[in-house]
Amino acid sequence: MKKIIAKKIGMTHIFDEAGNFVPVTVVEAGPCVVTQIKTVENEGYNAIQIGFGKGKNLVKPLLGHLKKSKSESKTLREIKLENIDESVKVGDEIKVDIFNEGDLVKVVGTSKGKGFAGTIKRHNFHRGPKTHGSHNYRAPGSIGAAYPEHVFKGKKLPGQMGHEQVTVKDLKIIKIDKENNLLAIRGAIPGPKKSIVLIKG
Repeated sequence: MKKIIAKKIGMTHIFDEAGNFVPVTVVEAGPCVVTQIKTVENEGYNAIQIGFGKGKNLVKPLLGHLKKSKSESKTLREIKLENIDESVKVGDEIKVDIFNEGDLVKVVGTSKGKGFAGTIKRHNFHRGPKTHGSHNYRAPGSIGAAYPEHVFKGKKLPGQMGHEQVTVKDLKIIKIDKENNLLAIRGAIPGPKKSIVLIKG
């Protein structure tokens, strides 16, 4: 199970052994604590819940949930598995040493929120003509016919842009700092600095 919760620190660059310039994103990965194990017998599916970081002013229901794992994590993520290794117990720690340099990983995060945006910015629409008396500069244009007298679901229209789950695949781990729980991943990953991401091997 090569999965870990991480916090995005920011982007920088390093030089590889051949002297090539490599842009990387540095993330603080773990250590994560196994806070709950779900099984087919009890919950109907196999999964492991892991926690990351130390929360402040945790509510009593969450403290009761974390009591067995002796964790104070506020960030929890559930990872579905086909089979759960019997050696995995509540309270076990998951660290960056589960990865190796050169591994390809998938990163799941939440993209930056851009607020309310029009169709040109949000969906890359073309603007209308600015001559011959036209005032249809940035309007979306027709959004449907007279029949069936409603707008179909999924129509590209103005609305909230960003702040949605984004998955980036096949990113290469360039460097691992086990002492400081840091991973240097080639390229960009979704979300602003200090945002939480899930890294899957």
